[in-house]
Amino acid sequence: MEARSLAPVLRALRGCLHLLTAGLVALAAVRAVSADAPHAAAVVAVCATFAAMYGAGLTLPRVRRSKGRSALWLGLLCALWLVLLVLTPDALWTAFPLFFLQLHLLPLRWGVTAVAGTTAAAITGFVAHGAAASPGAVVGPALGAAVAIGTVLGYRALHQESERRRELIEELLATRAELAEAERAAGTLAERERLAREIHDTLAQGLSSIQLLLRAAERTLPEDAPALAHVREARVAAVDNLAEARRFVRALTPPDLEHGSLVAALERLCGTPSGATRVEFAVSGTPVELPTPYEVALLRVAQSALANTLRHADAERASITLSFMDTSVALDVVDDGRGFREEDARGTDGAGGRGSRTDGGFGLRAMRSRAQSLGGTLSVESTPGHGTALAITLPLPAVRASAPDERPSQEVRA
Repeated sequence: MEARSLAPVLRALRGCLHLLTAGLVALAAVRAVSADAPHAAAVVAVCATFAAMYGAGLTLPRVRRSKGRSALWLGLLCALWLVLLVLTPDALWTAFPLFFLQLHLLPLRWGVTAVAGTTAAAITGFVAHGAAASPGAVVGPALGAAVAIGTVLGYRALHQESERRRELIEELLATRAELAEAERAAGTLAERERLAREIHDTLAQGLSSIQLLLRAAERTLPEDAPALAHVREARVAAVDNLAEARRFVRALTPPDLEHGSLVAALERLCGTPSGATRVEFAVSGTPVELPTPYEVALLRVAQSALANTLRHADAERASITLSFMDTSVALDVVDDGRGFREEDARGTDGAGGRGSRTDGGFGLRAMRSRAQSLGGTLSVESTPGHGTALAITLPLPAVRASAPDERPSQEVRA
């Protein structure tokens, strides 16, 4: 028989079944000896052989782990039982534990067939020994077979339900671990973006202002002024620290932007396999270098909008267009999906389709918040059956011209 991990209650039931088998076999032997039956010695010998064979099947690993050996072992037990049934009518009651073995070791269809055959053999053998064919002699074995089949079917149903629950729990634990890892990664990226934005908007801009003020002071002081050397040293220190701040910002850049420009990151995003949706990317105007917060905001909006398009829009085609204009930069995400009603925008998680009603449009609010934090705007237009268009527009930061003798690292733009 196959070794399985059983609950304590099931282990107890199995132990009771083994004890029942031993008790019924011993009862048949004792009754044969006490009644001085004609074949008492043969009955005792067959009972002993049956008990030894039964115990061997329970203890030998080769029998328990092999279906073929288990079937052979069951066949030998049934053969010994038939011999015992020919010798004594008391073998009738030993059929009950055999029912459970047949249903446990054989496929259900063959197990039920074996139980029906064993029941018929038990009734026939009992009547053949001269007992009256009373309703009890027929109903008893049949009722025992029905109880055995019902018990085994109930156990199998419970076992299958237990396995389904175990698999569900394992899936939930795996999903939980994945969500925790995703949350940690998202938290790390969000903190990196926040630090990069804070350094850019405060420290770097402050150093740029200090540099400009010192440059202005340097130009107004005469060449023989004692303080001129200190002003120049301070301006050089401001330039060096501004470069260091920029290095910090670049180090905190999201991985998608670490090894290339925003254009390259968007090209990789659109080149990722997207199932049935064909995604295109285009650049309009002359690309210019953007501050890291601008690149992060545009990339995150593109990722979020495209993800929702692929999940919800059921679109055949989607396009992302990055447009560089004189005073602004814009990103458009357009698809030909099923769209949504504008009054349902609060339940929409970005472009391309209807998000979960439970998120309250968080993705759309996050995109709009990114745009507003940089002085830009976000607009979404959609009609059911006619797709969705999302556009984010950010004003380009003013670039002040540097002096002819000033190095590029001394420019105001941070």
